[in-house]
Amino acid sequence: MQDPATEIRIRDYQTSDAEDLNRLAVAAFGQFRDHYQDWPAMLAGLSRTSDLSASGEVIIAEFQHAIAGAVAYFGPNRPKAPFFDQRWPIIRMLVVDPALRGKGIGHALSNECIARAKRDGAPLIALHTSPIMTVALPMYLKMGFVKAYDAPPIFGVAYAVYTKAL
Repeated sequence: MQDPATEIRIRDYQTSDAEDLNRLAVAAFGQFRDHYQDWPAMLAGLSRTSDLSASGEVIIAEFQHAIAGAVAYFGPNRPKAPFFDQRWPIIRMLVVDPALRGKGIGHALSNECIARAKRDGAPLIALHTSPIMTVALPMYLKMGFVKAYDAPPIFGVAYAVYTKAL
């Protein structure tokens, strides 16, 4: 039997992916709707996830020829939230289709961001996540990310910045 991870194809975002990406981001965060104090505002942002392609590198994961996940990579000195050191590359908005979780898609996308940070000569990579992300946070910790400091909450949800030395 073929390893499911070998069925994951990583590629760069294309503008024709926008609608599918935005729908995927909404679906991926849907389970957290009751955690955010202003879900309509959070939902509005999620439905514009494709806008990240204007200033970052959006990476798509395909599984069985369909978009199964995505992430945005912002290289060193690219515009990012002020609670990040602007020199750091960061991982943003990792989303995986809820029906396809557990197949290594999030891990593959994270590894692609790490590879791009190494390509860019960065000594570390950062991200921010929340304890409510009960799949993503343990995955990042297993990958060697460590908590650096608390980040501002997003619509009432606690977040923290994590870094990984490269």
